[in-house]
Amino acid sequence: MQRTVCAALAALVLPLFGCVDLELRLNQIQVLGTHNSYHIAPRPSLLDALSRYDANLAQTLEYTALPLRDQLERGVRQMEFDVLADPAGGRYARRAGLLAVGADPRSGLAELDAPGLKVLHIQDIDFETHCLRFVSCLETLASWSRAHPFHVPLMVMVEAKQDAIADPLALGFVVPLEFGAHELDGLDAEIRSVFAENELITPDLVRGSEASLEGAIQRWGWPAVSEVRGRVMFTLLNGDAARERYVQGHPALRGRAMFTTSPPGQPEAAFFNVNDSLLEGAEIRSRVLAGYLLRTRADIDTREARSGSTALRAAAFASGAQFVSTDYLVPNPDFGTDYHVELPGGFSARCNPVTAPPGCEALHLSLLPVEL
Repeated sequence: MQRTVCAALAALVLPLFGCVDLELRLNQIQVLGTHNSYHIAPRPSLLDALSRYDANLAQTLEYTALPLRDQLERGVRQMEFDVLADPAGGRYARRAGLLAVGADPRSGLAELDAPGLKVLHIQDIDFETHCLRFVSCLETLASWSRAHPFHVPLMVMVEAKQDAIADPLALGFVVPLEFGAHELDGLDAEIRSVFAENELITPDLVRGSEASLEGAIQRWGWPAVSEVRGRVMFTLLNGDAARERYVQGHPALRGRAMFTTSPPGQPEAAFFNVNDSLLEGAEIRSRVLAGYLLRTRADIDTREARSGSTALRAAAFASGAQFVSTDYLVPNPDFGTDYHVELPGGFSARCNPVTAPPGCEALHLSLLPVEL
């Protein structure tokens, strides 16, 4: 039904905008994303205390994302969430880092007492967020998506966090739970509790009848944009044991809700995260040309926003990575620069500078009308 409506709408605008959308595949466009899309910078007193302990760490935390809905309205089509397992609830309700500044560590927040995955950056010290529960984040995305059923697909990266952090003042920092098979199944379950199967782009959808997801991409390519408008794709960002557990028992990610960052040659290989396009631009281009999806960053650890340098931003967009993420949709006035990131052309998607077919750039406006 969606494809029929999309095609009908496209027929109305073809005389003005061209027919590129009916042919472009998911790997042939480029969109803007955000890094740690939920993140709110630590409160000033805590940030000052962190600066005295580790100035470099504190600097990397000085960014605040816009609310999720505002990001989507600005054209963001890739987001990232860090999740921590909390099956019983209450594990992250006490923020021990606040003791260092004489504040009450008890949050008193019902959302943190409830069972389910929690969304925060670093337990006890960098915990401010636009959505405390993963399900709450997803519900915001789903609400917006259903109100804009022809949007360019969203890609959501998820990092399952499970590492302890140093506690030099013995404040009682919480140790995260490990993401074992049960917790990873729970991650899929939370995604599917919000999104129906026909609202997702899953490994099963892309793989079809092929034995290997990688093989399906190389043989058939990614779905056409027109076929997956209004859908959401999830990717597990982990490259550690959690990824191996996620794949185990699910060859080529059969039945899974998320893609993974598995190495080339693995049957589930489809997506890669390569942060620095200045250092690894050749790798990005090579993998993009091989048919994979990639995410890279326009800025890292607040460096570009502080200096005003746009070299990494320019390299990221030129690299061919389909998802280019930033911490700065708008400038940070405290840094004294105008550094911010927007997709060239001002739309929610553009023709990929490396993989788009000839003639696409002249017609890329066709990506816009059916999203309204």
